[in-house]
Amino acid sequence: MATLPDGLMIGPGSQPDDDDSVLNYMPMPSSMSVFSVPSLPEPEDAQAHEAGKAALHDVLHALQSGHSHDRAATIDITHLDAANRAFVDQVLGEGEVSVVTGTTHQAQESVLAGLWRVHITNGEGRIVCDLIEVGRFPQSILDVTFTEARDRVSIPKSFGENVFNAPALLPEINEHIAKVDHADSPHVINLSLLPHTMEDLALLNELCGKGDITILSRGYGNCRVSSTQTRNVWWVQYYNSQDTLILNSIEVTHLPEVVCAAREDLSDSEVRLREILEVYT
Repeated sequence: MATLPDGLMIGPGSQPDDDDSVLNYMPMPSSMSVFSVPSLPEPEDAQAHEAGKAALHDVLHALQSGHSHDRAATIDITHLDAANRAFVDQVLGEGEVSVVTGTTHQAQESVLAGLWRVHITNGEGRIVCDLIEVGRFPQSILDVTFTEARDRVSIPKSFGENVFNAPALLPEINEHIAKVDHADSPHVINLSLLPHTMEDLALLNELCGKGDITILSRGYGNCRVSSTQTRNVWWVQYYNSQDTLILNSIEVTHLPEVVCAAREDLSDSEVRLREILEVYT
Protein backbone atom coordinates (compact mmCIF):
# COMPACT_ATOMS: atom_id res chain seq x y z
CA MET A 1 0.00 0.00 0.00
CA ALA A 2 1.41 3.42 -0.99
CA THR A 3 1.02 6.72 0.85
CA LEU A 4 0.53 9.92 -1.16
CA PRO A 5 2.03 13.25 -0.06
CA ASP A 6 -1.25 14.41 1.48
CA GLY A 7 -1.50 11.27 3.58
CA LEU A 8 -3.96 9.53 1.25
CA MET A 9 -3.42 5.81 0.77
CA ILE A 10 -3.98 3.70 -2.34
CA GLY A 11 -3.65 0.00 -3.10
CA PRO A 12 -4.58 -3.06 -1.01
CA GLY A 13 -5.87 -2.12 2.42
CA SER A 14 -6.93 1.39 1.40
CA GLN A 15 -10.59 0.40 1.07
CA PRO A 16 -12.95 -1.31 3.55
CA ASP A 17 -12.66 -5.12 3.64
CA ASP A 18 -16.36 -5.48 4.40
CA ASP A 19 -17.83 -7.53 1.55
CA ASP A 20 -21.29 -6.25 2.49
CA SER A 21 -20.45 -2.69 1.46
CA VAL A 22 -22.79 -1.48 -1.28
CA LEU A 23 -23.18 1.63 -3.36
CA ASN A 24 -26.22 3.72 -2.60
CA TYR A 25 -27.91 4.75 -5.85
CA MET A 26 -30.66 7.31 -6.16
CA PRO A 27 -33.99 5.44 -6.44
CA MET A 28 -35.14 5.33 -10.05
CA PRO A 29 -38.66 4.86 -11.43
CA SER A 30 -39.87 1.48 -10.23
CA SER A 31 -43.17 0.91 -11.99
CA MET A 32 -44.27 1.03 -15.57
CA SER A 33 -47.78 1.61 -16.88
CA VAL A 34 -48.84 -1.08 -19.33
CA PHE A 35 -52.01 -1.70 -21.31
CA SER A 36 -54.86 -3.24 -19.39
CA VAL A 37 -58.26 -3.99 -20.87
CA PRO A 38 -60.89 -1.60 -19.48
CA SER A 39 -63.86 -2.99 -17.60
CA LEU A 40 -66.18 -3.31 -20.57
CA PRO A 41 -69.98 -3.22 -20.40
CA GLU A 42 -71.73 -6.51 -21.05
CA PRO A 43 -73.09 -6.84 -24.62
CA GLU A 44 -76.69 -6.90 -23.38
CA ASP A 45 -76.09 -3.69 -21.42
CA ALA A 46 -74.70 -1.97 -24.52
CA GLN A 47 -77.86 -2.47 -26.57
CA ALA A 48 -79.32 0.75 -25.20
CA HIS A 49 -76.26 2.77 -26.25
CA GLU A 50 -76.41 2.73 -30.03
CA ALA A 51 -75.33 6.38 -30.26
CA GLY A 52 -72.28 5.68 -28.14
CA LYS A 53 -71.35 2.65 -30.26
CA ALA A 54 -71.77 4.76 -33.41
CA ALA A 55 -69.34 7.34 -32.00
CA LEU A 56 -66.80 4.59 -31.28
CA HIS A 57 -67.16 3.31 -34.84
CA ASP A 58 -66.37 6.86 -35.99
CA VAL A 59 -63.24 6.69 -33.84
CA LEU A 60 -62.28 3.38 -35.45
CA HIS A 61 -62.79 4.90 -38.90
CA ALA A 62 -60.48 7.79 -37.94
CA LEU A 63 -57.82 5.29 -36.86
CA GLN A 64 -58.22 3.30 -40.06
CA SER A 65 -57.93 6.41 -42.24
CA GLY A 66 -54.35 6.94 -41.10
CA HIS A 67 -54.64 10.74 -41.28
CA SER A 68 -54.69 11.31 -37.54
CA HIS A 69 -50.94 11.29 -36.91
CA ASP A 70 -50.18 14.76 -38.31
CA ARG A 71 -53.31 16.45 -36.99
CA ALA A 72 -55.78 14.86 -34.61
CA ALA A 73 -59.18 13.84 -35.97
CA THR A 74 -62.11 15.01 -33.83
CA ILE A 75 -65.34 13.20 -32.99
CA ASP A 76 -67.76 15.54 -31.21
CA ILE A 77 -70.02 13.70 -28.74
CA THR A 78 -71.43 16.78 -27.00
CA HIS A 79 -74.88 15.92 -28.34
CA LEU A 80 -74.93 12.46 -26.73
CA ASP A 81 -76.90 11.95 -23.55
CA ALA A 82 -75.14 11.22 -20.26
CA ALA A 83 -75.69 7.44 -20.50
CA ASN A 84 -74.09 7.17 -23.95
CA ARG A 85 -71.15 9.34 -22.95
CA ALA A 86 -70.67 7.19 -19.85
CA PHE A 87 -70.69 4.12 -22.11
CA VAL A 88 -67.98 5.68 -24.30
CA ASP A 89 -65.89 6.53 -21.23
CA GLN A 90 -66.21 3.00 -19.88
CA VAL A 91 -65.09 1.44 -23.15
CA LEU A 92 -62.13 3.79 -23.58
CA GLY A 93 -60.97 3.68 -19.95
CA GLU A 94 -58.31 5.97 -18.47
CA GLY A 95 -54.71 5.87 -19.68
CA GLU A 96 -51.39 7.26 -18.56
CA VAL A 97 -51.36 10.86 -19.85
CA SER A 98 -53.42 13.69 -18.33
CA VAL A 99 -53.57 17.29 -19.56
CA VAL A 100 -54.82 20.46 -17.90
CA THR A 101 -54.82 23.80 -19.71
CA GLY A 102 -55.88 26.76 -17.61
CA THR A 103 -59.43 26.44 -16.35
CA THR A 104 -61.24 25.61 -19.60
CA HIS A 105 -59.52 22.63 -21.25
CA GLN A 106 -58.83 19.17 -19.84
CA ALA A 107 -57.77 16.03 -21.67
CA GLN A 108 -57.23 12.42 -20.65
CA GLU A 109 -55.67 9.75 -22.83
CA SER A 110 -57.64 6.51 -22.87
CA VAL A 111 -56.13 3.07 -22.30
CA LEU A 112 -55.97 2.98 -26.11
CA ALA A 113 -52.96 5.19 -26.84
CA GLY A 114 -53.73 8.10 -29.13
CA LEU A 115 -57.42 8.25 -28.19
CA TRP A 116 -58.08 11.31 -26.05
CA ARG A 117 -61.14 12.44 -24.11
CA VAL A 118 -61.27 16.24 -24.16
CA HIS A 119 -63.58 18.46 -22.12
CA ILE A 120 -63.93 22.18 -22.76
CA THR A 121 -65.75 24.02 -19.98
CA ASN A 122 -67.12 27.50 -19.46
CA GLY A 123 -66.28 29.87 -16.63
CA GLU A 124 -68.68 28.04 -14.34
CA GLY A 125 -67.04 24.66 -14.93
CA ARG A 126 -69.90 23.28 -17.08
CA ILE A 127 -68.88 21.14 -20.06
CA VAL A 128 -69.74 22.98 -23.28
CA CYS A 129 -67.80 20.73 -25.66
CA ASP A 130 -67.15 17.00 -25.23
CA LEU A 131 -64.74 15.49 -27.73
CA ILE A 132 -62.84 12.34 -28.64
CA GLU A 133 -59.63 13.24 -30.45
CA VAL A 134 -57.63 10.66 -32.37
CA GLY A 135 -53.95 11.41 -32.92
CA ARG A 136 -50.54 12.02 -31.41
CA PHE A 137 -51.92 14.70 -29.08
CA PRO A 138 -55.21 16.63 -28.81
CA GLN A 139 -55.25 19.44 -31.36
CA SER A 140 -57.74 21.46 -29.31
CA ILE A 141 -55.15 21.63 -26.51
CA LEU A 142 -52.33 22.65 -28.84
CA ASP A 143 -54.50 25.35 -30.36
CA VAL A 144 -54.68 27.22 -27.04
CA THR A 145 -51.25 26.43 -25.59
CA PHE A 146 -49.20 29.38 -26.87
CA THR A 147 -51.94 31.79 -27.94
CA GLU A 148 -50.57 34.64 -25.80
CA ALA A 149 -46.94 33.53 -25.65
CA ARG A 150 -44.03 35.76 -26.60
CA ASP A 151 -41.77 34.77 -29.50
CA ARG A 152 -38.42 34.92 -27.69
CA VAL A 153 -36.82 35.16 -24.28
CA SER A 154 -35.83 38.65 -23.16
CA ILE A 155 -32.15 38.89 -22.23
CA PRO A 156 -31.36 41.33 -19.39
CA LYS A 157 -28.39 43.68 -19.63
CA SER A 158 -27.17 42.57 -16.21
CA PHE A 159 -27.66 39.57 -13.95
CA GLY A 160 -27.99 39.09 -10.24
CA GLU A 161 -25.63 37.45 -7.81
CA ASN A 162 -24.91 33.71 -8.21
CA VAL A 163 -26.25 33.63 -11.77
CA PHE A 164 -23.57 31.79 -13.77
CA ASN A 165 -24.79 29.57 -16.63
CA ALA A 166 -28.26 30.93 -17.39
CA PRO A 167 -26.91 33.94 -19.40
CA ALA A 168 -25.28 31.57 -21.91
CA LEU A 169 -28.47 29.51 -22.28
CA LEU A 170 -30.77 32.43 -23.13
CA PRO A 171 -29.38 33.15 -26.64
CA GLU A 172 -29.23 29.38 -27.24
CA ILE A 173 -32.95 29.13 -26.49
CA ASN A 174 -33.76 32.06 -28.81
CA GLU A 175 -31.62 30.60 -31.59
CA HIS A 176 -33.57 27.34 -31.57
CA ILE A 177 -36.96 29.00 -31.21
CA ALA A 178 -36.28 30.59 -34.60
CA LYS A 179 -35.40 27.17 -36.08
CA VAL A 180 -38.19 25.08 -34.55
CA ASP A 181 -40.41 24.97 -37.66
CA HIS A 182 -37.61 23.39 -39.71
CA ALA A 183 -35.91 21.29 -37.03
CA ASP A 184 -35.83 17.52 -37.42
CA SER A 185 -35.74 16.95 -33.66
CA PRO A 186 -36.29 18.90 -30.43
CA HIS A 187 -33.46 20.96 -29.00
CA VAL A 188 -32.90 19.72 -25.45
CA ILE A 189 -31.00 21.57 -22.74
CA ASN A 190 -30.36 18.99 -20.03
CA LEU A 191 -29.97 21.07 -16.90
CA SER A 192 -29.27 17.96 -14.83
CA LEU A 193 -25.95 17.56 -16.67
CA LEU A 194 -24.99 21.25 -16.52
CA PRO A 195 -23.53 22.99 -13.49
CA HIS A 196 -26.05 25.55 -12.29
CA THR A 197 -27.22 27.38 -9.20
CA MET A 198 -30.68 27.86 -7.77
CA GLU A 199 -30.43 31.44 -9.02
CA ASP A 200 -29.83 30.14 -12.55
CA LEU A 201 -33.02 28.07 -12.38
CA ALA A 202 -35.00 30.94 -10.88
CA LEU A 203 -33.89 33.26 -13.67
CA LEU A 204 -34.76 30.76 -16.40
CA ASN A 205 -38.18 30.25 -14.82
CA GLU A 206 -38.76 33.98 -14.65
CA LEU A 207 -37.61 34.82 -18.17
CA CYS A 208 -39.32 31.86 -19.90
CA GLY A 209 -42.48 32.48 -17.85
CA LYS A 210 -45.05 30.02 -16.58
CA GLY A 211 -47.51 28.74 -19.16
CA ASP A 212 -51.02 27.38 -18.72
CA ILE A 213 -50.58 23.77 -19.79
CA THR A 214 -49.44 20.93 -17.54
CA ILE A 215 -49.08 17.37 -18.86
CA LEU A 216 -48.55 14.39 -16.57
CA SER A 217 -47.29 11.16 -18.11
CA ARG A 218 -47.13 8.06 -15.93
CA GLY A 219 -45.75 5.68 -18.55
CA TYR A 220 -42.57 5.02 -16.59
CA GLY A 221 -42.15 6.77 -13.28
CA ASN A 222 -43.61 10.25 -13.41
CA CYS A 223 -42.93 12.81 -16.13
CA ARG A 224 -44.28 16.37 -15.86
CA VAL A 225 -44.25 18.58 -18.92
CA SER A 226 -45.11 22.26 -18.53
CA SER A 227 -45.49 24.96 -21.14
CA THR A 228 -43.90 28.36 -20.68
CA GLN A 229 -44.96 31.84 -21.75
CA THR A 230 -42.38 31.60 -24.53
CA ARG A 231 -43.54 29.95 -27.74
CA ASN A 232 -42.40 26.33 -28.20
CA VAL A 233 -40.37 26.30 -24.98
CA TRP A 234 -41.22 23.55 -22.48
CA TRP A 235 -39.98 22.28 -19.12
CA VAL A 236 -39.65 18.47 -19.07
CA GLN A 237 -39.05 16.95 -15.64
CA TYR A 238 -38.79 13.32 -14.56
CA TYR A 239 -39.38 12.19 -10.97
CA ASN A 240 -38.77 8.84 -9.32
CA SER A 241 -41.27 6.95 -7.18
CA GLN A 242 -40.26 9.07 -4.16
CA ASP A 243 -41.17 12.21 -6.15
CA THR A 244 -37.52 13.26 -6.29
CA LEU A 245 -36.48 15.18 -9.41
CA ILE A 246 -34.01 13.03 -11.36
CA LEU A 247 -33.97 14.79 -14.75
CA ASN A 248 -34.65 18.45 -15.44
CA SER A 249 -34.56 19.83 -18.96
CA ILE A 250 -35.80 22.56 -21.28
CA GLU A 251 -37.05 21.47 -24.70
CA VAL A 252 -37.51 23.79 -27.64
CA THR A 253 -40.05 22.07 -29.88
CA HIS A 254 -43.69 22.19 -30.93
CA LEU A 255 -44.45 19.37 -28.48
CA PRO A 256 -42.16 17.06 -26.46
CA GLU A 257 -42.21 13.52 -27.82
CA VAL A 258 -42.67 11.99 -24.36
CA VAL A 259 -46.37 13.01 -24.32
CA CYS A 260 -47.14 11.95 -27.89
CA ALA A 261 -48.62 8.71 -29.17
CA ALA A 262 -46.43 7.07 -31.81
CA ARG A 263 -47.65 5.67 -35.13
CA GLU A 264 -47.21 2.20 -33.69
CA ASP A 265 -49.44 3.16 -30.75
CA LEU A 266 -52.20 4.30 -33.09
CA SER A 267 -51.95 1.12 -35.16
CA ASP A 268 -52.15 -0.98 -32.01
CA SER A 269 -55.16 1.01 -30.78
CA GLU A 270 -56.93 0.38 -34.08
CA VAL A 271 -56.56 -3.37 -33.59
CA ARG A 272 -57.68 -3.25 -29.96
CA LEU A 273 -60.70 -1.02 -30.61
CA ARG A 274 -61.82 -3.20 -33.51
CA GLU A 275 -61.66 -6.25 -31.23
CA ILE A 276 -63.66 -4.43 -28.54
CA LEU A 277 -66.37 -3.31 -30.96
CA GLU A 278 -66.71 -6.84 -32.38
CA VAL A 279 -68.08 -7.84 -28.98
CA TYR A 280 -71.02 -5.46 -29.53
CA THR A 281 -71.74 -6.35 -33.16
